[in-house]
Amino acid sequence: MPMPTSHCIEHRLQVSSGPPVLALGAWFKNTVCALAADQAVVSPTVGDLDSVDACRAHEGMARALLEWLKQETGQLPARIAHDLHPDFHSSRFAAELAQATGVPLLAVQHHHAHIAAICAEHRWDGPVLGLALDGVGLGHDGKAWGGELLQVQGAHCQRWGHLRPLALPGADRAAQEPWRMAAAALHALGRGADIPARFADHSAASGVAQLLAHGLRCPTTSSMGRVFDAAAGLLGLCSIMRTEAEAAIALEQAATAYGPCAPLAQGWQVQADGQLNLLPLLASLVDEQNAGRGAARFHATVAAALCAWLEQAIQTTGITTVALGGGCWFNQYLLAAMRQHCATRGLRCLEARTLRPGDSAIALGQAWVARAALHH
Repeated sequence: MPMPTSHCIEHRLQVSSGPPVLALGAWFKNTVCALAADQAVVSPTVGDLDSVDACRAHEGMARALLEWLKQETGQLPARIAHDLHPDFHSSRFAAELAQATGVPLLAVQHHHAHIAAICAEHRWDGPVLGLALDGVGLGHDGKAWGGELLQVQGAHCQRWGHLRPLALPGADRAAQEPWRMAAAALHALGRGADIPARFADHSAASGVAQLLAHGLRCPTTSSMGRVFDAAAGLLGLCSIMRTEAEAAIALEQAATAYGPCAPLAQGWQVQADGQLNLLPLLASLVDEQNAGRGAARFHATVAAALCAWLEQAIQTTGITTVALGGGCWFNQYLLAAMRQHCATRGLRCLEARTLRPGDSAIALGQAWVARAALHH
């Protein structure tokens, strides 16, 4: 039996009207979203889909909102949307529901969904330049994305630019151990020989240096979250994370405690291909003795770099509406800097309001894209 509607709806939002759709979210902080007419309903989060209980709760939410849609509209959804990653439980269950109901599936790229969620909240159907900054999401090229400048309008999404990729030594393990991302930064800066001595308290340090030297078990990522990890690792603020976003939080706290700091002159490069290269900034942290000063300089420089990156895209595209999506926008320093830049430049800045900027909003974004795709 489906659960009562009151248990499966956390948020109700007014959105642009259209056909009914159902979206099953991603992996972290999973939620399910249904759109009926001009109403979006989003379920409570069931947490990360890494346990049997969470997966069962997810399935219950999805079935309940499917029933809610049928009661509200008298019909099945026109699309069932899910993340591009085929191995997420949410993606697999979306396929099961689609097969059972005969409803077509639509896979939506993770960062497209982040920006779409912001647009949906603001009922904004025009073009936006979306800064989608987070830990990870599967890209169309099969690589780990997370520092993306996207041109989005409805179901259309173009990757205008991305962060210069960094290696993930040891693959997924690097996302939990910032010292590994710091090692990846040293390798990218031509200082790989420093890794064993610098991280001598980690028994894997010599092995990580070898992995990086030979390019073994080192997939790359454009993730802004991993750049924050690298900075925290280089400054000695966090070596191994035991709680979510521990390194980024430690970095922001250190910057706040230190106080205002000027951005590093020439601390970044916006390349002709749209890549944003933050290696000059990371290079300045390698021998920094004052962690607070380094954290403050890091934040000021990343904020300035994002504004410069955005300006180049504005000059090229003429788009003057900006959407900020992804978990990195929990960072109040970056958010304040981008708000100020947009206000100074007369740009429209769209940010999370009712929902949060992280993955709990992904289902709303997927649903918004799925509905937009029905009009094309």
